[in-house]
Amino acid sequence: MSYRRTIFSFAFGFLLMSMLPAHAFAAATFEVTGWLPYWRGATSTNDVIPHLGELTEVDLFAYSLKNDGTLRDNAGLDKAPWTTLIADAKAQHVRVVVTVMTSNTSLIHSLLSNTRSRIALESTITNMVKTNGYDGVDIDFEGKAAEDKNYFSTFLKGLYQRMGSKWVMCDIEARTPVDARYYGTTVPPDATIYANDFTQINKYCDRVRFMTYDQQGVDQSLAAAAASSSELYAPVADPLWVKKVIQLAEQSISPSKISIGVPTYGYEYNVTAYAGGQYTYDILDVFNPGYATQIMQQYGVGPPARNIAGEMQLTFPEATSSAPMTLSQQVGALVAATAASAYADALNSHQTFRLLDWPDAQSIAGKASLAQMLGVRGISIFKLDGGEDPNMWTALLGVKGSAFGDGGGPTSGAAAGSTSVSRAPLSRTLTLGSTGEDVRTLQMILNASADTAVAASGPGSSGQETTRFGPATLAAVKAFQSKYGIATAKNPAYGTVGPATRTKLNALLASL
Repeated sequence: MSYRRTIFSFAFGFLLMSMLPAHAFAAATFEVTGWLPYWRGATSTNDVIPHLGELTEVDLFAYSLKNDGTLRDNAGLDKAPWTTLIADAKAQHVRVVVTVMTSNTSLIHSLLSNTRSRIALESTITNMVKTNGYDGVDIDFEGKAAEDKNYFSTFLKGLYQRMGSKWVMCDIEARTPVDARYYGTTVPPDATIYANDFTQINKYCDRVRFMTYDQQGVDQSLAAAAASSSELYAPVADPLWVKKVIQLAEQSISPSKISIGVPTYGYEYNVTAYAGGQYTYDILDVFNPGYATQIMQQYGVGPPARNIAGEMQLTFPEATSSAPMTLSQQVGALVAATAASAYADALNSHQTFRLLDWPDAQSIAGKASLAQMLGVRGISIFKLDGGEDPNMWTALLGVKGSAFGDGGGPTSGAAAGSTSVSRAPLSRTLTLGSTGEDVRTLQMILNASADTAVAASGPGSSGQETTRFGPATLAAVKAFQSKYGIATAKNPAYGTVGPATRTKLNALLASL
């Protein structure tokens, strides 16, 4: 390269960098952000202020879009307690970003398809952010029509240019891979017609927060796997589904911009049990974890159990059941489900019961570990309002600010050939639904012998061990216990890694 060309390239590069927002060069560290809903202003701010040091950014879920393209401040951000939160956040160098939200499909179309109203909206949002001294804006436009994909991209481009050094964050719906979404069915012709252009979003959003929650039955392949094992399966956000969504997104969006949405709320379902261990689910409501405590006290059931998605679950009788179930003196998380299934099998009929499914501190922390494994920028928690599992803050200590991407790559994921996973001896009871590095160690030991292997290929197989104790791991543990005469199908400990099973596993671990 000639001296003249070198000087030109340097000058051009400097000019290009000078046109980018200053925050484009911010240190690449793992981020923990969270939304504070306007409808719980007092509890949200009380919850977050003592923990600002554990957050990179607070997102004030406050502004909604009115029909005339102007903004409505639903929270009253210019008043206490929001003013206290904002001042404290700035003092601790925590970003303050405000959300502008709408789920009105026709409004989005009318505003963005018209050049004049689109530009006016870009200016309105920019002026609101700069006038109030916020660090940026979070765009949460949901329910967009596919015909508005290009209009939305143009809006983001114009907003990004106007915002200058301010941040532009984008909340984007989770996109489930087609083969998982339509598993076992015919893929419709319009399956890949989307309302979001990931390539353009990558260009004009500083962060892309994927709403990886409200999963319900969208991943038919995971639902079918659970049904084949007669497992209850109605997760808010199964890590296996989240992983699929993020890996698909990473094909178009830089991992350094991606944040995984993490829910703190749960769902209540009315479940109908049919003969043969089959279930159908009707969602009733959302709830905060404290509701589960009330149910346990009311029905005398519990404690809750961790399910195969790593979330907590609890079942209890459905009050209006036409054939009220009789609960035995034994209590437990699945006692109502067991009773309903027994009734359905005995009479070849059906019976309903209630199911609560929610993430606790452990499953929330697990999403942070998943984000690090996938090498993305961070996690975004919905919602921070005092209603989440109070142990969440302790579980997230030290997560913020870790080196970006530390968890990525083959050394910490379930990549083939990985040899740097923890091989500490197993020290706790492991059962269906358990998650953690010790589950990966368990799978490694089981995979050392062909007759106890978790899987022949794919997740769980040798070199691709995972941190999730699912049905395949359960079958492998049972094979291991049978092989060494530890337990049989008549033993309550069959399939559970208890003291006797751990002793044998740890003995084999020492020789690996």
